[in-house]
Amino acid sequence: MYVDPRLVILSRGPGLYSTMRLTEESQRYGFITRVIDPMSISTAVDDDGAKIYHQGWPIQTDAVIPRIGFSITRPGSSIVRQFERMGAIVHNTADAILLSRDKIAATQVMAECGLPVPKTISVASMDDCMQALRTIGSYPLVIKASEGTQGASVFLLDDEARAISLLAQMFQRGMRPLIQEYIEESHGRDIRVIVVRGRVVASMERKARGTEFRSNFHLGGSVEAIKLTPDQESVAIRAANELGLDVAGVDMLDSASGPLVLEANSSPGLEGIERATGINVAARIVSSLRARVRERIEEGDMPPNQDVPHGSSIESHLDSNEASG
Repeated sequence: MYVDPRLVILSRGPGLYSTMRLTEESQRYGFITRVIDPMSISTAVDDDGAKIYHQGWPIQTDAVIPRIGFSITRPGSSIVRQFERMGAIVHNTADAILLSRDKIAATQVMAECGLPVPKTISVASMDDCMQALRTIGSYPLVIKASEGTQGASVFLLDDEARAISLLAQMFQRGMRPLIQEYIEESHGRDIRVIVVRGRVVASMERKARGTEFRSNFHLGGSVEAIKLTPDQESVAIRAANELGLDVAGVDMLDSASGPLVLEANSSPGLEGIERATGINVAARIVSSLRARVRERIEEGDMPPNQDVPHGSSIESHLDSNEASG
């Protein structure tokens, strides 16, 4: 008989609000939960398939919630992919995480699917900057790094000289900049929407503090619950779906022509939106995952839990490989 399902939350910060909330709710929903730093995990691939080890012992799990920080996007995603290969149910696949973290690729995908996005230009060298600035056409404009989260490396420039200077500095630091039109109607404001498996579960408006134009909660911005229009809700759901995200924090701006999608975050913070809305977002995420586990059990595709057999540590795995060699 199948016992309580096992869940691994991949996070480098077990004491962070979002990680603690997901841990709390997962246990309430009957998961046997472990929080593991993805950078402390070892992977192995041999004739018997994919394996994952932590502190010398194999990890067996039914489901995974990745909370992969920006600084470890690529190595963290490789761990997520290994769990996928082992058959675990994963909220946000490695491919979806990588795509959403690449602002250029994500914007390309959304634009190709007909989603409304701000006019955005990726420049590869200083030689292309003047043409890109002319294409945007007016100041102020936004310059940001092609990869980053929580408002890091996002700047509002109000003249050409400052824009050129900033672009030169970014290239010197090995960064690939994006030049984006400025939406005056949304100065210092944006909308964060949490989408879980194709459904909006919570939404809020974020407002910047003082003269700051970036509205991120972690930069001191204020938050309040809002009710989305049908158009805003549809755009948020489509953005998450097109990027392949089971769980997404979709950021949008209100423009004169309607909502514009800025990006979709694969590991959205929960503190601001739970406080603003009073909605138990962590429970919505976990209950969705629990339903997927239940479906797999009912379909007979998930074997009963088994204890890790004695002698199946990474050392024994290596010893067996040496013996067979």
